[in-house]
Amino acid sequence: MKKGRSSNIGGQAVIEGVMMRHDEDVAVAVRRPDGEIEVGKSKYRNLTKKATAFGWPIIRGVVSFISSLILGIKTLTFSASFYEDDIEKENGKLDKTIDSTFKSKGESAVMVFTIVFALIIAIALFIVLPYVVSSLILKFTNITSSALLAVIEGVIKLAIFIGYIALISKMKDIKRTFMYHGAEHKCINCIESGLPLTVDNVMKSSKEHRRCGTSFIFFVLFISIIFFIFIRVDTLWLRLVIRILLIPVIAGVSFEFIRWAGNSNSKAAAVLSRPGMWMQALTTKEPTPDMVEVGIASVEAVFDWKAYQEGIDDLFETEEIVIDREEKSIEDVISSPEEEEPLEKADDETVSWL
Repeated sequence: MKKGRSSNIGGQAVIEGVMMRHDEDVAVAVRRPDGEIEVGKSKYRNLTKKATAFGWPIIRGVVSFISSLILGIKTLTFSASFYEDDIEKENGKLDKTIDSTFKSKGESAVMVFTIVFALIIAIALFIVLPYVVSSLILKFTNITSSALLAVIEGVIKLAIFIGYIALISKMKDIKRTFMYHGAEHKCINCIESGLPLTVDNVMKSSKEHRRCGTSFIFFVLFISIIFFIFIRVDTLWLRLVIRILLIPVIAGVSFEFIRWAGNSNSKAAAVLSRPGMWMQALTTKEPTPDMVEVGIASVEAVFDWKAYQEGIDDLFETEEIVIDREEKSIEDVISSPEEEEPLEKADDETVSWL
């Protein structure tokens, strides 16, 4: 089979498991404490589908990110239920978790508070702190170039991100989550490479993927440098306010890039995606075979990978140029080469945010 289009699968690692989603189908596979794999399934409609404007370029990136945060919290809650100390065992059905978790007003308020608190911490770490440090550098040095200052600020953001990931990766539970993250990527790469979805094939597949959320974060940091090179404001407090207000715009632009890169076979996409994929070395680790089994269970709960691979074979078979050597010369073939088919575009839900 030839690789020709995106599988439209996205997901994330959860506690001792993997969440996968395809269209509106969501599955979470978790390795329970007794060693068995529990698979929960449900439906989840991305917020981008709930209003026409939510599906517009740039806007859809912000809305999809928020939607993924909501789904991520719910699936993490489901996976964590198998490892609660004060055990009141869940029945293992994700539908019940999705429907009941955060359903009451009080629990919804907790979810909103969690998301808002996380965003505030992110703004403090990656916007305010780098800005303060770069402002101090400006104050105590002879740097007058705003472009150079924007680059310094971007480097500080990147250093904070790398340091933060390196620090939390020392925790055993986080390290295992990063290994499940690797399993998630490997499963998708295995399918999109045309290999049967087996443990051996998945283990041999790459743990890097262009549609990864780690790449998204990298490009948010990188694109912010470009933005602030050209946006120049002398007033310090106004400069900080502009940085905060432009977060949705920068996130939206970054999302569009990741979306394009994940659906393109071009050399440009490969080259531009490479720095983000290098960053994935921080958040994806090599999984064990039993972790891969969990990833496979999650994929197969929401996606018919055999039909997908057969469809790709059929696509290339129907588009193959058959040359009648008696009627067509090699010069004719060279003069009218077959155009490369672009990848089928993935929908807005297929960026893996972890």
